[in-house]
Amino acid sequence: MPFQVAESRSTSKSELYAQLAAQLSSLLAGERDLIANAANFAALIFHSLPDLNWAGFYFVKDDELVLGPFQGRPACVRIAVGKGVCGTAAARRVTTIVPNVHEFPGHIACDSASNSEIVIPLIERERLIGVLDLDSPLLGRFDNEDGNGLNRLVSTLVQSSELAQFV
Repeated sequence: MPFQVAESRSTSKSELYAQLAAQLSSLLAGERDLIANAANFAALIFHSLPDLNWAGFYFVKDDELVLGPFQGRPACVRIAVGKGVCGTAAARRVTTIVPNVHEFPGHIACDSASNSEIVIPLIERERLIGVLDLDSPLLGRFDNEDGNGLNRLVSTLVQSSELAQFV
C-alpha cells in the first residue's frame, strides 16, 4: 500500500496535526532505529506542512548538536548548545518559536531564505537527545498550535525509537 502524506490545504491546523500523528505512528510501526525514524519523520513533515524550506534534526554528541536526517538545502553541521535558535532551545529544553529569525540574538543563518523558525527539544528521561528544527521563508509562520502538534509528533518519535546510545 503506497504511503500518502497529509493534505494540508483543506484542513484546519489541528486536523492536519491529527492526520500527521496517525501517519507518523504508521510510518514508525515496527521500526526502532532512531535515524531511520527521524529520516521518515523529516520527510513527512517537510512534504505535509505548508511553507517550510527546511525540516530536520540535530542530535546531541559531545555537548554539540550534530546534523541528522533532514529535508531542504544543505545545513550547518554542528551547533554549540546555547548558540542560535537550535542551541538555545536545546539549552533551555523548551519549544522555541521565533517569528523573525533576523531579530533573534545570535541567530545562525544556515539558509538565507529562512525568516521564521520553531525548534522542539527531544527529551527522554530528562536527558536531551536532540532537537527538531523547522524553518520557513515566511515571517511569523509558527504559533503555539504548531508547537503543540509538533511536540505530540516528537513524543511519538522518542517513544518509538531505540535511544540506548543517548541514555
